[in-house]
Amino acid sequence: MDPELNSNSSEAEEDSFLLNNESDRINSFNSSDDNTEHKDVIEHEDTRSELKFDEGFEAPEEKIKLQLIKDTLSSGAATLHTWRCLAKDRYGLVNDLQRKRIWPLLLKVDPDFNEQVPSLEELSDHKEYNQVVLDVNRSLKRFPPGIPYKQRLALQDQLTVLIMRVIMKYPHLRYYQGYHDVAITFLLVVGEVAAFRIMEVLSTEHLRECMEPTMEKTSYRLNYIYAIIQKVDKPLHDHMDNAGVGTMFALPWYLTWFGHSLNQYRDVVRLYDFFLASPPLMPLYVAAALVVYRRREVLDEPCEMASIHCLLSQIPDNLDFERILVSASEYYEKYPPERMEKEVTKRIQREIDQRKKEERLRNRHNKNKRDNWRIRLHNYIPHWLFLQYRNKYGLLFATATVLFGIYAYLRVNEKEFGLFKGPWNS
Repeated sequence: MDPELNSNSSEAEEDSFLLNNESDRINSFNSSDDNTEHKDVIEHEDTRSELKFDEGFEAPEEKIKLQLIKDTLSSGAATLHTWRCLAKDRYGLVNDLQRKRIWPLLLKVDPDFNEQVPSLEELSDHKEYNQVVLDVNRSLKRFPPGIPYKQRLALQDQLTVLIMRVIMKYPHLRYYQGYHDVAITFLLVVGEVAAFRIMEVLSTEHLRECMEPTMEKTSYRLNYIYAIIQKVDKPLHDHMDNAGVGTMFALPWYLTWFGHSLNQYRDVVRLYDFFLASPPLMPLYVAAALVVYRRREVLDEPCEMASIHCLLSQIPDNLDFERILVSASEYYEKYPPERMEKEVTKRIQREIDQRKKEERLRNRHNKNKRDNWRIRLHNYIPHWLFLQYRNKYGLLFATATVLFGIYAYLRVNEKEFGLFKGPWNS
């Protein structure tokens, strides 16, 4: 988070950075009688751990990197390649003041260009509006701690408007749960106007497949993680594959650029530096590198889906992300997506074949159960009935005949001996 947000000496500057000089309009939106979702905001509080915003002290190497970034900005001669290298290299862009200036440059967007915002009525009439508001209200712990209540509500409304503007401008895009985790990061760093321009580009490029009506392509992409791991660490791949871990543990990583899964704010923005400067599928390579980084922990787990899935779903705070990002870059260079396509296709076909095999086994098992039932029935019904009534309707009639005979027999015995008394002789 920008150091200005933690400064008590300049509250006006802090508010300007957070609200991007648009607090009047947003507060008007917040006070509208039609917007009642915030009344029960605490009830929908996010259950994840609170995002930690303390960035700590800059190491000497970080200070050197920061000065290099400032000098590059001052020179005015930097190219897109220069910014990408600075964002990907160790320590990334160092702090949010630099990110606020450089993130828009990485996507070649004008951070000051704005366009008309839809009215509250237009926003609230959209079919996705209620779900967006619900998700935003659940993300309270992703905001800076200690932020004044009214300011937090203004930020929540900014986030809602930001998301709705994108999906209303591009009707073919579908909102997904987790999209707000991406949007909130850009809102906090660059403000609402620049965040909209950034989310507009990401939604139509990097995140486009995630915003399709179905998750089919997203599920397909997640298989790249296994294909990459198989290339770089086959024992690890085989252990996970034999356990049937699947790819669900990595779904929030990919959908939110790890924003949903990390507890340290500095780790989130560091990864965003890297992803904004990288090809769209780089998050998959970072996911693979993260799993490989934790290989010892994974291999120490029993070869069981539940235990490994649980381990990988929780990302510890002490990971060396700089090392993970270096590995991810090496994987991408050595095993680019186009080269991995064949491996992914083979893996998916193998899974399809396995599912078909399991379905055949289930069908065979069910057939055996039905056959066993017929055998048991045959033991109780005279053989001549099966010969006379071979089709299923005849068998049904024969069975009914036998049951009726048993019932009649019981009635006779009941009348003669008072046996089997029931409701019929009350």
